Amino acid sequence: MSWISALPFPPRRAVALSALVSVATGPLHAQTAPAVASAFAPPTAPAQVPGVATPVPASRVDEQGLPVTMKAEEFTGRPDRELNLYRNVEITRGATGITADTACYRRVEDEVTAEGNINMWRFGDRYKGDALQLNLETGRGWVRNPAYHLHLNNAQGTAQRIDFLGEDQAVVVDGTYSTCEGPDPAWYLKSSSLRLDQGRDIGTAGKTVVYFKDVPILGTPALSFSLSGARRSGWLPPTVGFGSGSKGSAEVMVPYYFNIAPNRDLTLFPRYIFDRGLQLGATGRYIGETAAGLYNGETHLEVLPNDRLAHRDRWWIDTLHSQQLAPGWTFGWNAHAASDDEYPSDFSRTVAASAERQLLRELRTDYYGQYWSLTTRVQSYQVLQDPASALRPELTVPRPYDRLPQVNFHTGRYDVLGGFDWSLDAEAVRFSHPTDTTVQGSRANLLGQVSYPIVRPGWFFTPKLQLHATKYSLENNFDSAGNQRNNISRVLPTVSLDSGLVFERDASLFGRAATQTLEPRLFYVRTPYKDQSDIPNFDTAVAGFNYAQLFTENRFVGADKVSDANQLTAALVSRFIESSGIERLRLVVGNRYYFSDPRVRLDPTEKPNVTRSDALLAASGRISESWSFDSGVQYDAQARSLYSMNYGAQWNPAPMKVLNAEYRYQRDTVGTASGFRNVDVSGQWPLSDRWYGVTRVSYSMRDRKLLESLIGLEYKADCWVFRVGAQRFVTAAQTTSTPVFFQLELSGLSGLGLGNNPLETFKRSIPGYTRLNSNVGRP
Repeated sequence: MSWISALPFPPRRAVALSALVSVATGPLHAQTAPAVASAFAPPTAPAQVPGVATPVPASRVDEQGLPVTMKAEEFTGRPDRELNLYRNVEITRGATGITADTACYRRVEDEVTAEGNINMWRFGDRYKGDALQLNLETGRGWVRNPAYHLHLNNAQGTAQRIDFLGEDQAVVVDGTYSTCEGPDPAWYLKSSSLRLDQGRDIGTAGKTVVYFKDVPILGTPALSFSLSGARRSGWLPPTVGFGSGSKGSAEVMVPYYFNIAPNRDLTLFPRYIFDRGLQLGATGRYIGETAAGLYNGETHLEVLPNDRLAHRDRWWIDTLHSQQLAPGWTFGWNAHAASDDEYPSDFSRTVAASAERQLLRELRTDYYGQYWSLTTRVQSYQVLQDPASALRPELTVPRPYDRLPQVNFHTGRYDVLGGFDWSLDAEAVRFSHPTDTTVQGSRANLLGQVSYPIVRPGWFFTPKLQLHATKYSLENNFDSAGNQRNNISRVLPTVSLDSGLVFERDASLFGRAATQTLEPRLFYVRTPYKDQSDIPNFDTAVAGFNYAQLFTENRFVGADKVSDANQLTAALVSRFIESSGIERLRLVVGNRYYFSDPRVRLDPTEKPNVTRSDALLAASGRISESWSFDSGVQYDAQARSLYSMNYGAQWNPAPMKVLNAEYRYQRDTVGTASGFRNVDVSGQWPLSDRWYGVTRVSYSMRDRKLLESLIGLEYKADCWVFRVGAQRFVTAAQTTSTPVFFQLELSGLSGLGLGNNPLETFKRSIPGYTRLNSNVGRP
């Protein structure tokens, strides 16, 4: 065998052969062009072909300066006119190479032809064919009967011919594409003409059919896509549904995605609901940066003109925006609105959306410095009543007060004047309500506090002084005697003492070495009583009972009520901490003792003569790599009965193996024993080597009915995943939704299916759910 090695500027025959390799491989790599950076991906990836969703390949090395090595058993011809290579031809240059039975380079035409067992490789990708012709100057040419394999995304395919239109353009004629391994892929697409334009990062296909198990499942007369996987305008996979959000009606949705700019996009989704008519929807998203700072936002709109069942126009809108106007100054809005009360129950596709009944509309701006912040906002609500509330008044959704406007100011410092901490919170707000007879008015509130923390190894002690000052200017406010009280003032001081000890010892937990702590804590609060029965309740509620609330001075949340207090909280915490810092287990017990009965109440029916609060017991932790749990019990010491409790556990021994169980109970406000009681069980588990089951059941033991149920199956193959499932959830007191869905996800291409996206449903419903093909970047 003979061989020739050429340096960067050898005789002209070596330069020609160098061009042969570099140009021949160029167009074939159009499908692995570097990915274009984008702000966000489309909500569902469009149908894709070679290169979409591929990893970014290594940067192409400029090989013009590298030597070319040619091997063959025989060389003939004139190097300055025509050079022929016979038998076992091999031409290599850097990471690129080509082998063939014979090859010929014609100097005048600057053209190379090769025949017989063409084998070309570049950066791990391989191409095989019967014959090759290429003009090295223009990059034009062809390869006949090629087969290709892309190493980075495992894509492969065959074609009748590949025509090179230039260094950056190629046309694949009667070709196939698949990410499956082996000679008989489970799925592939076949196109009559596939044009790859690397310079513009565009691929355009003619008549295209997608095959699964050699059965055609989708056909399209034309298709365009991004070669690098970057966002590109186009049709998204259609969705066909039965009962997936319109009270059992069949529906078809065909979204279209507009890639307006790298930081802006728009999705239009015409949705035909057979019982109701044509619904038009749009979602626009944007993100960017100005000289002042970042901004982002999203708006979603749905419109159904002349609903054939409701006989009226129906619509829904959500819009969010956040923007930095200057250093330390931000602005934004958050607004939601609907055409009528029944919209969530008629059109919701998720449990969360069906439960959204108080629609917030807020416009706000924030300005902050190093030690202070100022917030101004206007806020109102639209309340959507449950359709059953007319017959069951307990289902009526309350109408919150509007804040028109609200101004909050906060400032504070830590460790000043020898160790003092201080803060000041001020608020001015105007409360408005659409009901004319309801109390309305303005409230100014000031809360100042100063403390002196003393922290030493093993113990701490913190005295604190607070001052609440509030003034009201009201309308339609009357006291219990019927006298008008429109101007009310309240000033109350609060003193608290917080103290604790921290003990540590070496211990073990389930055979693992750990440090166990024992942390007793006492917290005393004294606030004098002041009659506040004439003060209306605009935005105040009793704080939820938990460990953090045990160590707060006011048992109310909101400025309308300041609880009188002469009380002591005692708590004990024990933690097991590993040497790595991981907290494996936490045990908590706490209680609050009242030296005098709190007289300030929101609910007049609240029991008097309370000597101590409910007791709190809690335990939580991740006791091993696969087991975690959380539990809590609230015991009513006065009634000597349980007020609430919850127990939850998760077993997650490996990816795609998770089981969750939770029990929750809470006594109702009347105090009977038949309160809120729910059981929730969910999980994902392998049924065989490739089959996986998913399920969730949420059951109300009080009402003896299912609140939510989900069952699904998944099948994972090497290059595709199949998902099928059904879900049932309550959308209102007397209505439910029962969507059925399935999806065939072709790895590296797209997902085709019926109904809601099962992947999103499984992830949202099952804590710890793992996607089967987790190596795929997009849902």
